[in-house]
Amino acid sequence: MIIMTVNPCEGGATMIIKEVINPDRLRHIEGGFAFIPHRFISDGFLSSLNQKELLLYLFLCLVSDRNGLSYYSYDAICSLLQLSLDEYLEARDSLIKRDLIAFEGALFQVLDLPESPVKASTTDKHCPDQFGKSSRLAGLIQKSLWEDEGD
Repeated sequence: MIIMTVNPCEGGATMIIKEVINPDRLRHIEGGFAFIPHRFISDGFLSSLNQKELLLYLFLCLVSDRNGLSYYSYDAICSLLQLSLDEYLEARDSLIKRDLIAFEGALFQVLDLPESPVKASTTDKHCPDQFGKSSRLAGLIQKSLWEDEGD
């Protein structure tokens, strides 16, 4: 239940009082705990990410330990999140460029949020890495298809 009242002490400002809707189903922290600061929404990080980037970021937040560290192989991530290898690589590389995660080998670290959202570069869409051949191949195929359409 939400109760809205007018507080005369603050010039008629509306104050919202929230009450629990279902007291039998209150959340409790047991075992692991995922943390995403409210700044992720209020400072525009959420709206700066595309769906694949957001999916991967939230997954990494959920599986990371208190230091933001987690290990999941790319095939496990792709399977769990239903992403192709190229979609995973693009999302991962974009999150790295946006300074939201660090990645080394197979170890991820969700980083403390930067001062403000970092815009992703659209020019490095297919940057080489350990799986760069796959990404470059997809880019070359797309480029060749677009060139054929222009003829």
